[in-house]
Parts: sequence; structure tokens; C-alpha cells
Amino acid sequence: MPLSIFAVDLLSGNLLLLCSVLIFIAILVTKLGSRFGVPSLLLFLLLGMAVGSDGLGLHFEEYEVAEAIGHFAMTIILLSAGLETSLKETRPVLGRGIVLSTLGVFMTTILTGLFIFAILGRNTQMTLLSCLLLAAVMGSTDSASVFSILKTKKLRLRENLAPMLELESGSNDPMAYALTIIIVKLLTNESLQSYSGIQLVLAALLVLVVQVAVGIAIGFAVGYAARWVLNHVRLSSFALTAILILSVGFFANGVASLLHGNGLLSIYIAAIIIGNQAKLTQRRDIITFMDGLTWLMQLVMFLVLGLLARPSQMLPVLVPAILIGLFLMFVARPLSVFTCLLPFRDLSARAKLFTSWVGLKGAGPILFALYPVVTGVDSGSVMFNIVFIITLFSLSLQGTTLGKVAKWLRLSYEEAPKVETFGMEIPEEMGMLRDHIVTEDDLASGVTLRDLHLPHGIRVMMVRRDGRFLVPHGSMPLQVGDNLVIIMGDSDDD
Repeated sequence: MPLSIFAVDLLSGNLLLLCSVLIFIAILVTKLGSRFGVPSLLLFLLLGMAVGSDGLGLHFEEYEVAEAIGHFAMTIILLSAGLETSLKETRPVLGRGIVLSTLGVFMTTILTGLFIFAILGRNTQMTLLSCLLLAAVMGSTDSASVFSILKTKKLRLRENLAPMLELESGSNDPMAYALTIIIVKLLTNESLQSYSGIQLVLAALLVLVVQVAVGIAIGFAVGYAARWVLNHVRLSSFALTAILILSVGFFANGVASLLHGNGLLSIYIAAIIIGNQAKLTQRRDIITFMDGLTWLMQLVMFLVLGLLARPSQMLPVLVPAILIGLFLMFVARPLSVFTCLLPFRDLSARAKLFTSWVGLKGAGPILFALYPVVTGVDSGSVMFNIVFIITLFSLSLQGTTLGKVAKWLRLSYEEAPKVETFGMEIPEEMGMLRDHIVTEDDLASGVTLRDLHLPHGIRVMMVRRDGRFLVPHGSMPLQVGDNLVIIMGDSDDD
């Protein structure tokens, strides 16, 4: 009796096997990418392309499914980004970030749209509105790419650039998405075809105002409501708290969308409020949980979007896509950045130049490019192919050179040594945790802990020696190489 009769051909089983292999390979290639300075997200896209229809032959053309997966992933990515956004660090650059994420996206869209119309409008059937749609899809910097690369490369930037770039990339996706939705509606809604140019502009502005206003209102309302719940409900596990926060993000997105608002903006605002004002007793564990989930979402989203790519269909639009990408990098983005940051005289020209270079494209633009395809916009597939090429180009050129450009512009500095606290976490009001490696100079006056003569307000909480954790006391003899965990705070000693 052949053993094959016991085999069960379940699609879900095959999908799980395939996903496990792809994710395993994707995680391994991140090591290769970090060694050669290649962004992991670029490798995820290339891996998806390699196993797709034009590669190993995995056929996947479910654009609606891909858009749903991408939107779900973007929800978690923005939620995690908002939780990690520090208002204390962001407040000084709040004006810069908001201007870049709103006016900057609008200017980039207009400039790029006109350029696209100049090189494609005459030779194709793309109208000016279609060209503006293609530009709007690419108008924002991709939050997933920026967050990932800044963290992976451990860039420490001068002039408070890091919080500004993170704020911009986290808050400009909603603006680009709003413009994309508006232009798609103008192209597909037959009732709007009879409108005059001025009427169309007014209608678009009205939709934009409603999107932003409702998104902000829902974000604040859900954020403060969630803060109250988290401050009054103590859950037994940090994982349950993290899942509760996830549900809050989904709720903010859903309610805002039902009320014709921008769900992505609502998520980001609600997450910022939760991350900065809610009393999260296990904040570090929650952030670690969300960080792992974010990586999974980025990986899955980039793999799925890579599977949709057809290199054979991209060849006819390769040259115009590269030209558009170069215009974005060297003309549209720098012009919008320098114009938007003109009122901020405390920011140097070098900092503005670096900001213009951090115009990374990633999963966000590709995800937004799926919307015209799903809604049946003419030339939607052409737009998708162009955006995909530009994303690969941006990640390859800008993503691999961020560290070098920052160093060339003298805007980066060495990262401070990471504090080793062995997983311990204390409330911020109690003080700060620091670590210290015992040297020969420390033991010059004596070998015991008491002989260190630590100032008031500084206490040694733990000593790690040869992989063992020791509870310190005054007469404890220290050795060179001991790792001391120190708490620094107020003291009532005389």
C-alpha cells in the first residue's frame, strides 16, 4: 500500500511550510546584510522576488490580500513607532517634523507629479492627475525603512536630527495615504467628472481636512481613554498589556476609517499618548515584545510585496523609473526640505542636506501603490512597477549610504556604550541605572566595595563576575573586570 494515501494536501499546511522556510532564510540574510551594510528590508524584497513568478515560480497575484496584509503590518509598525517616540526628545523638533510631514509631502508630490507628466504624459495615456497620483504614492519617507536603518546602523546624529527624522517618517505616511485616496477618488468617481478644476480642488481640500481632523480627534480620544484604562487596570502579564495596546491601535484605526478619517494618523497619535503618559510598569518588556512583532510584520510585508513583483514587467519602465527616482532624491526632496526648514535658522545647512538624503522609500510607497491597482485605476499596474523600482533604487543607494553621508557631513558621533543592567528596570522617578567595569585604578585605595567611597545617591545593586550574579555588601572584595550595576538618584544621607 503506497504511503501517499496517508498524505493530506492542505493548503494551510503548505503555506505554513513555505512561510517558515522564507522567514528562516530572511532572518539569516539579515546577518549578511549587516556585514556589507545592506538594509535588511531590501534583502527581504529581493528574497520575495527571487521566489516569485519570475524566480523560482511561486505564483502570487492576490493584490487585495497583499494590501490587507500590508495595512495590518503598517498598523503595528506605526503603533510600535508611536510607543517609542519620546515627547521629551520630540518636543524641541515638533515644528520641524510636522512641517516636513505635511507641507513637505505636498511639495514633493507636486514637484514630482509635474516631472512625471513631463517625461511620461506625452508618450503614455497618463493624465496630469494620474501623474500626481504616482507622485503622491511616493511622497512620504517610509517609516519602516527609516526606523529599521537608524536602529540597525546605530546612527547617533547631532543637531537633534534622529528624533526629527523619526517623527517625520512616522507622521508623513498618513499625509501621503490621504493624498493617494483623494486622487484615486477623483479618478474613479464618475460623479466628480463633471466638476470644474476649482471644484475638484475644493473637494480634495475638504476631504483632506476631514481626514486629518477626524484622524487627530480619534487619536487623542482613543489615546487618553487607553491611558485611563492602563493606569487603572493592572494585568498580570506584560504580554496581555501589549496585546491590549495592540487592540487599542486597531480600534483607533477602525473608528477613524468608519468616520472617514485617517486611521494611520489616529494610530500614531494614540500610541504616542500611551507611550508617554500611561503608567506601564513593564515598559521595557512591552517595547521588546512590540519590537519583535514589528520585525515580523516588516519581514512578512516585504516578502509578500516582493512576491507581487514581476521583473519582466518592470523592464519597459526601468529608465523612466530611474529618472523619477533621481529627481526625487536630488531635486524634489531637497527642495521641499530646504523650503520647509527655511524658518528654522538653528538647523545647519549640513543637517538640512542630510535630512533631504533620508528620503527613503520602502514598503509604505509599494503598499500605497497597491490601492490604485485594487480600485481599477488606469495604468495602476504601471504605477506599481515604477514605485517598486524606485523603492529598490532608494534602499540600495540611500539606505546603504546613510552612515557614510552622516560621517561625511560631520553629523554623526560614536555611540555611547550600552548600559548593561541585566534586564532590570526601575521607575524613572527612582533614578537612573548605569553599569561600570572595575579597573585597577578603582582598587588603588582598597579592594572592597566600601573602599570605592561612592558619592551620596549612588548605590551598587548587583555585581556580575564570571557569569555569576552576586549581591553586594560593603566588605565584599572586588576584582578587576567585575561589572557593577549602579543606581543613581536622590539620597537622604547626611
